[in-house]
Amino acid sequence: MTPARFPRAVLFDLDGTLLDSAPDFVATLDAMLVERGRAPVNPAQLRPVVSKGSRAMLSVAFAELEAVERDALIPEFLQRYEALIGQHAALFDGVAGMLDALDAAGTVWGIVTNKPEYLARLIVPQHGWQQRCAVLVGGDTLAERKPHPLPLLHAAQRIGVAAEDCVYVGDDERDILAARAANMPSVAALWGYRLHGDDPLTWQADVLVENAELLQLADPWPTRPAAPAQP
Repeated sequence: MTPARFPRAVLFDLDGTLLDSAPDFVATLDAMLVERGRAPVNPAQLRPVVSKGSRAMLSVAFAELEAVERDALIPEFLQRYEALIGQHAALFDGVAGMLDALDAAGTVWGIVTNKPEYLARLIVPQHGWQQRCAVLVGGDTLAERKPHPLPLLHAAQRIGVAAEDCVYVGDDERDILAARAANMPSVAALWGYRLHGDDPLTWQADVLVENAELLQLADPWPTRPAAPAQP
């Protein structure tokens, strides 16, 4: 029986929440820059935008290019990233223990990310999550992606848990917006990637947590009343 302090299900963002993938992206962009005779990217400049996706990261490494020229680099960026995925990335401190605690409690957990699904699925076996991660929804799995609530609602349906009985954990404002729109309690992961000047207090998450170890000890976890029945 699940202890009262754990929800029935927890859904996580991936990059910046479970996985510190910034080092992989630094290596990817450095390979692209070196091939073009350019200096390596500044990791401190790249890190805050990792959760914003490939366009944001390319805008840091190739700031002088027009948007359409940077967009043309996305296929190369994804191909190079796929070739080295997981070689430099690591779980954030406390994540492994947090997931162990959820497993021990009988809480179902899964991943809802804006990362393309085929790339996210390469990461799952690297951490032995094949039999542990109950659902994985990528940014291209459905017609919509976060901050639209559809990926969260789809994940909850797949695991057979009502949205209000899940908790969504993410490090970006769009994670919290998606959770709110899905009537799903939310946790802002303050250990993740964040733009300079971003104020997580303005995201209106149900709970803000400094690190994954504290999330494991959260008592109580956030809750949300059930959505009203349709007439």
